[in-house]
Amino acid sequence: MTTEQVADPIADQTRSVDRRRAWSMTGLVVFLYVVNFADKAILGIIAQPLARELGLSSTQIGMVGSLFFLTFTIGGFLAGPLNKYLSLRWALLILTAIWSVVLLPLVVAASLVTLIVGRMLLGLAEGPSSALMHTAAYSWHPPAKRGLPGAFLMGSGTVGKLLLAPVLTYLTVSYGWRTAVITLTFLGIAWSVCWLIGWKEGPYVGKSSKSQAGDSANDDGGNAEPSVPWRKIFLNRTFLSCSALTIVVYALTTVVLTWLPSYFEKGLGYSALQAGSMFALPSLIALVLMIISTVVTDRWLAAGGRSRTARILVPCISVLIGGSILAALPLFDVPIVAVIVLSLGYGAVSMVFPLLNAAISDLCPPQQTAGTMGVFLATMAIGGLIAPYATGVIVDHAATPVAGYGLAFQGIGVLAVIAAVGVLIFADPDRDRKAIRG
Repeated sequence: MTTEQVADPIADQTRSVDRRRAWSMTGLVVFLYVVNFADKAILGIIAQPLARELGLSSTQIGMVGSLFFLTFTIGGFLAGPLNKYLSLRWALLILTAIWSVVLLPLVVAASLVTLIVGRMLLGLAEGPSSALMHTAAYSWHPPAKRGLPGAFLMGSGTVGKLLLAPVLTYLTVSYGWRTAVITLTFLGIAWSVCWLIGWKEGPYVGKSSKSQAGDSANDDGGNAEPSVPWRKIFLNRTFLSCSALTIVVYALTTVVLTWLPSYFEKGLGYSALQAGSMFALPSLIALVLMIISTVVTDRWLAAGGRSRTARILVPCISVLIGGSILAALPLFDVPIVAVIVLSLGYGAVSMVFPLLNAAISDLCPPQQTAGTMGVFLATMAIGGLIAPYATGVIVDHAATPVAGYGLAFQGIGVLAVIAAVGVLIFADPDRDRKAIRG
C-alpha cells in the first residue's frame, strides 16, 4: 500500500513530462506547417508585382497555381516510399530544404519558365510533407487522442494568415517581392535548425523498415504488427467515402484561399484593405470549431466511445449544417451578413479535416500511417485542381460578381451535403479497422 502511494506521484510526474514533450514535439511540427502555408500562399501575395514585372496575364498566373496543385497531388503519393526508406527526421528535413530554395532561381532570373518550374517543384516537395507532418505529430499521440493535434496542424494556416501573410505583404510592398521570397528561405533554415536540435520520433507510429532493421536488437522480435496489403486500406468503404468528402471540402478551402478577398472586394463592395483584414475571419471560426470538436471527441474516445460517433457522425453533422448554410449564401444581400454566413458555413464544414484524418490514420498498422495519409491527402488535393478555375469561370459568366461568387459557394455547399450523406451511409472506422488489421 505504502509503495503504491509513493510510486503514484512518480508515475504521474512521468506522464506529465511525456505529455509536455509530446506537445512540444507537436508544436515543432505545427511551426513547420505554418512555414509550409506561407510557401503555398506566397504566389498570391506577390502575384500582382510579379505580373507587372514579367507582363503576365491573370490566365498565366492561374495556370501556375493549377500546376502547383498538380504536382502537389502527385507528390502526396511519395509519402509512403519516403517514410519507408528515410526516417521522419531526415525526410522532412530534406523536403523542407527543397521547398526553401526552389524559388530562389526566380529571384536571380525572373521569368515565366522559372516561375512555373519553381512552383511545380514546390508542389512536388510539399505534396508528401503534409502526410509526413501528420505522421510525425501522431507519433506522439495515441489514436484516441489524435483529433486535437490534428486540429492544430490544420489550423496552422490561420496562424500563417494572421502572422506571416501581413509580414510578407509588407515586405513585398516596401522592399519588393524578391525580399519576401528570400525571407521564406531563411524561415525554412530557422525551422531546420530547430528540427535538427529538438526532434525525436514518438512511440505511437511504427518506424520505417530501415529503422526497424537497425533497431532489431532492441525489439521483442514478434510483437510488431504485420503490414497489410495496400488495397485493403485504400478500397474499404471508410477510406473511399471520406476521400470523396475531403475532396469537396478541400475544394472549398482552395476557393477561399484564391477568391475570398476578391469576393469581399468585388462582390460585396468592401475596400481592398477591409477585404484583406477580413481574410482570416472564416479560418479563425474554423480553428475554434476544430479545437472544440476535437477536444470533445478525443475525450469521448478516451472514455470508451465508438470511433464512428466521434470521427464520422460529428463531422458529417457539422458538414450538413455548414453545407446548408453555404447553399443559402445567395439569399443574403447585406454584405456583413454574407460575410458572417460564409464564415460560419466554412468553419462548420472545415471541422472534417482533423477528425477524418484521425479516423483514417487509425485504419492501418502504425508503420503504414505515412503511406496511408499520403494517398488520402493527395486524393483530397484533387479539389484544388478543379475548384479555383471553375469558380473563375462561374464568376466570368454570371450576371454580377456577387451572383457568381454566391453560386460557386452554393454549389460547393450542396456537394458537401451530398458527400456527407455518403459518408454517413458507408463509413465505419471500427468495422473497417477490424477488417483491415484483423
